[in-house]
Amino acid sequence: MTQYAIVTDVNRCVGCLACSVACKVVNGVPVGSFWNKTLRITNPSAGGQNWPDIDNYYLTISCQHCADPECVKVCPTGASHKLEDGTVQIDKSKCIGCQFCAMSCPYGVRYLNEEERVVEKCTLCEQKIAQGELPQCVSQCGGMARWFGDLDEGLESFRGARGETLGAFCEPFTEADVHTLPDVGNGPEGRYILRRMTWRGGEE
Repeated sequence: MTQYAIVTDVNRCVGCLACSVACKVVNGVPVGSFWNKTLRITNPSAGGQNWPDIDNYYLTISCQHCADPECVKVCPTGASHKLEDGTVQIDKSKCIGCQFCAMSCPYGVRYLNEEERVVEKCTLCEQKIAQGELPQCVSQCGGMARWFGDLDEGLESFRGARGETLGAFCEPFTEADVHTLPDVGNGPEGRYILRRMTWRGGEE
C-alpha cells in the first residue's frame, strides 16, 4: 500500500511563500485562490507574554490527502476520489460544481473555479510524481522545509529539493515532535515536525 504525503519541517520554514507561488504558477491557480497557504503562528512561550518570549513559526496548509476523506464521502458524482497512491484527486469531467466537497473539507483548501465551474485543490502535482519528480512546492523550497514521500516507508525516507532524505539532512526529531492538522475522523496524512515549541495546529 502507498500513501504519498508531504512532510514539513516547521523549524526550517522561513515563511518565504516560495511554495505558494510555485504552486500557483505550475498549476495555473487563479488570482485570489490558493492550493497551498502559509500561516504565521505566534504563541507565548514558557518564558512570558511579550517579545522575545514568544514562539513564532510558519504553518503551510494544503490538501492533506486524507486516509478517509470527507470530500469523497459527500461527492454525489464520484468526481472526488482517492487513488491507489493515497492521493485525493478530482475528475473534472464528473464535477458539477456543487461544492459539497469544499463545504465538508475541515481545512478549507478547496475552491470553485468560477470560469470552469469545477472545484479545484492540491493534486500533489500528480503530473510530476507520475514521472518520478517532486511536487513543485517541494522542489522550490529553498529552506529545505518541505519533503515528499510514502508514509509507509517512514518519514526519514522522504526526499527534498536537492535529493537528500529527510532523515539524513534534517535535525533529529522524536515521535512527539511529529504532528497533524485536526483529525475529525478523516485521517489527515500530511505531517509537520516541530521541535522545542508548542504545536498550535490543532488537536491530534
